[in-house]
Amino acid sequence: MSDNIKTVAEHLIDFLQRREVKHVFGLCGHTNIAVLAALSKSPIDFITVRHEQIASHAADAYARVTGKASVVLSHLSPGLTNCATGVANAALDCIPMVVIAGDIPTHYYGKHPHQEVNLHSDASQYEIYKPFVKRAWRVDRADLIAEILEKAFHLAESGQPGPVLVNVPMDIFSEVISSDTFDRILGNMRSIIKPSIDDHTARDIITKLANSKNPVSYVGGGILLSGASDELREFIDYMGLPVAHSLMGKGAISDEHPYLLGMTGFWGTKLTNDACLNADYILAIGTRFKEADCSSWYPGYTFNIPGSKVIHIDIEPSEIGRNYPTDIGVIADAKSALCVLLRVAKELYPEGFDRPKLREKIAKFKNAFIEKNTKMATSNLFPMMPERILADTRNALPDDAIITTDVGWNKNGVGQQFNILTPGSILTPGGFATMGFGPPAAIGAKLASPDKVVLSLVGDGGFGQNPAMLATAVELNLGIIWLIMNNNAFGTIAGLQKAHYGITYGTTFPGTSEEPENGPDYSKIAEAYGAVGIKINSASELLPSLRGAIASNKPTVIDVAMINNPTPTTGHWNILDIYSPDKNVSHVST
Repeated sequence: MSDNIKTVAEHLIDFLQRREVKHVFGLCGHTNIAVLAALSKSPIDFITVRHEQIASHAADAYARVTGKASVVLSHLSPGLTNCATGVANAALDCIPMVVIAGDIPTHYYGKHPHQEVNLHSDASQYEIYKPFVKRAWRVDRADLIAEILEKAFHLAESGQPGPVLVNVPMDIFSEVISSDTFDRILGNMRSIIKPSIDDHTARDIITKLANSKNPVSYVGGGILLSGASDELREFIDYMGLPVAHSLMGKGAISDEHPYLLGMTGFWGTKLTNDACLNADYILAIGTRFKEADCSSWYPGYTFNIPGSKVIHIDIEPSEIGRNYPTDIGVIADAKSALCVLLRVAKELYPEGFDRPKLREKIAKFKNAFIEKNTKMATSNLFPMMPERILADTRNALPDDAIITTDVGWNKNGVGQQFNILTPGSILTPGGFATMGFGPPAAIGAKLASPDKVVLSLVGDGGFGQNPAMLATAVELNLGIIWLIMNNNAFGTIAGLQKAHYGITYGTTFPGTSEEPENGPDYSKIAEAYGAVGIKINSASELLPSLRGAIASNKPTVIDVAMINNPTPTTGHWNILDIYSPDKNVSHVST
């Protein structure tokens, strides 16, 4: 076959190569093996998994680290539905991703052939993804796929990023077409200049911040998506502006920065929540003001808006004013906006701003917080205190290690009290709070940054969701560490249920974290897959085990029994009122 006359599948792989795609994540099926055949002849690595959710979570993390759209290849119906949770998680966290799915042959539309998903709407499996992807395409003609693919990558990476779906009937993958349609789009693969902020608006914002008594900057994941960490740091340094962050804004700047307050909301610290409550102006950048970050939007816990005036900068217009009234709304890329704001600030206030008393207050609180946690963080109790697990992990890791979290202490506790020292080095499931995200996400992170230490902090409930990702990690010899904070329960939910109903029915597993009844031995499971398995038997064993795992650079699972204490809270969450109205009830130990 000539170079310009190929199957659609072969043209697809050529297209991905021209876009410098290095990895495709997915799982085989009879609808996509034509694509796999073409992949086998290319330099692109196909990262095969044992479950499609593993593929979508790994691709999610890969995109977070690279900053470019990742690619997932899925089979029809059960493959696509298996993949859906990971794609939806990426959608809510604004992660660029292109999902390419096989489908039934076009000539079987309406006949309900093998594995067709829709009984009531013929040839419409792509509609399953419509509620959460930026767009879902069904390719009805082979000569349209080039244009659709070009639009798909453009849409996934532009504006507020997110996943898209390209749904391809299997017979179209095998159609033979010329390269003409693909040649025509080559010139369209160019960078897009993102919107910025005009000088007039920038002067207005800077003047308001300069004249305010208690200004606060509140940042979200948009800082990381735009690669604006350096610009944020330079701006707050010049303005002397304290910074609070959402869960997704964790790691926007180093937690050791002298103006960094910490995380807001239900699991936020008192310093951070109080600073936001008492702010007269809040400069919000790249955040949605999500429920848990805002104490369910109740006044008196985290934000006092409209008492506090909000200046909101975001790339997506619909986010501005969604949850709080806005004094100034700016549709702009965070990185570009911060560059303009800094330049204008230097023009208007050449001396800049220094707030030594504020830095001293922040440092004093942080030191007191550390001191208050010292007993738990150094405790020799076994099962271990969660604070000790986090402290030993931070001690073992280099500053630029990439951390993937799951749901529970490993997410909420990390957001609150685990220092992230290198911007962008924590990957967490924010909007969907998806259990099972962390372990496969570590695969994507390691493939994107093979020279960095990658560790997944995960509970036993989350690890149990997708343990088959170990097969992929071992096959690729990825030196990832999975640290299982094992409380023999779905711990956060167990603590919530016990607090409000006095039981742990359906939320805990038989036995205890130290001695589960018929529970899986995760270290043995790791060994069965060919990874290193370590079961911690005393608190003193964890730190040297972590250091040894880092040094070995082998796929390693460390299983450590943990006391199921709740993460401390200073904010509020509406679910507490729903379960126990007019009572001051939260989470308890189980």
